[in-house]
Amino acid sequence: MEARTRLDTAALTAMVDGLASLTCGDPVELIDQLTQLERLKNAAAAAQARLTAELRQVREAEARATGRNVKRVPGSVAGEIGLARHESPHRAVTLAGLATVLTSEMPHTMAAFSAGEVSEWRVTVLVRETACLSRDDRALVDAELGPKLAAMSTHEVGTEARKAAYRLDPHSVIARIGQAEADRTVTIRPAPDCMARVSALLPAAQGVAVYAALTREADAARAAGDDRPRNQVMADTLVARVTGQQSADEIEVEVQLVITDEALLGTSNAPARLAGYGPIPAGVARRLAAAAGTKLHAWIRRLYSPPGEGRLVAMESTRRHFPDGLAAFIAARDDVCRTSWCDAPIRHTDHITPAAVGGETSTANGQGLCEQCNYLKEHPGWRHTAAPDGTITVRTPTGHEHRSRPPDLPHEPRVMPFPIDVRFFGSAA
Repeated sequence: MEARTRLDTAALTAMVDGLASLTCGDPVELIDQLTQLERLKNAAAAAQARLTAELRQVREAEARATGRNVKRVPGSVAGEIGLARHESPHRAVTLAGLATVLTSEMPHTMAAFSAGEVSEWRVTVLVRETACLSRDDRALVDAELGPKLAAMSTHEVGTEARKAAYRLDPHSVIARIGQAEADRTVTIRPAPDCMARVSALLPAAQGVAVYAALTREADAARAAGDDRPRNQVMADTLVARVTGQQSADEIEVEVQLVITDEALLGTSNAPARLAGYGPIPAGVARRLAAAAGTKLHAWIRRLYSPPGEGRLVAMESTRRHFPDGLAAFIAARDDVCRTSWCDAPIRHTDHITPAAVGGETSTANGQGLCEQCNYLKEHPGWRHTAAPDGTITVRTPTGHEHRSRPPDLPHEPRVMPFPIDVRFFGSAA
């Protein structure tokens, strides 16, 4: 029978506390300790993978015993480990899938991982590049590459895994490429200094064609005397062509800006918040609002908050579903999904206490969630509750609790009448 070891959490806590003060003046020993700590980090990640796989087995056994749908278990398990590891639900799904594959299909890779010889990211690359293979073919790749992983770079792991996959099952690789094309998408994320990074995942030929077209436009503009740097011309051309405008400065899209009245009028420098991006300096917010008012049009909606506090007061409806105005109110308050460590865009406005058991359709009982987190709370053993101060507590099937509060709205450190929600068309020149 396999020996089982339980983690002494008190000893682990003491070891973590000891690491906080770890130091050594000898360069040779410093390097040795860095090496051993890297092994420890990798081995700890491998242990997390084993525990994740075990949790899934336990939850599946519970589902079978109670007659529940076993197919719903992986999503619930991913939610649990995401909160436990302070990871987003999307990342948690990847980690849960990785754990299942490593523990059930790739023993050689798991052995190197457990020994601390390879990082979590490199085993993720190997699992990802062999996802299209059958279980038997994946086992062949595992036997071939697993014992070599300690001496391979991330690039080498990916390259060798792809070569093995092409050799063993070229048809599945072609099918996977077709699926990848179906997954093409565009994403956005904040960048430093009030910038945003928009990324497009495209088939290789389309991606090359897009870049080549922007390059040609930039070269032609520069040759005609345009004094903007080449990269700026490419970026401005992209914005103009995607939005259908003559120039990048004339975009006609709705932008939501949340700002206090004093910051808008220039008597305060309290940061504003740009929906979908985050905090921006008051000066930049005023410039955006002024440009909208000059070029096209803007309108103001007052959202009242208690004096000197960064939270909104209540608003409610007698309807079961959240009406548009109330949903917009909650979206302005929550900004992103309310689940701890998620940060995904809000897709659903949901009752904290379900309407079916008497939950009100109100700001106090409403929360903005992404699709995945909204579906997760419907799994057995999950419960959300709200406190008067806006804190939401998520209780998982194990009884662990995780709390979150909506981000502070732009507010003055002293008494103020209200924050203002400014929506406008256009952008700063």
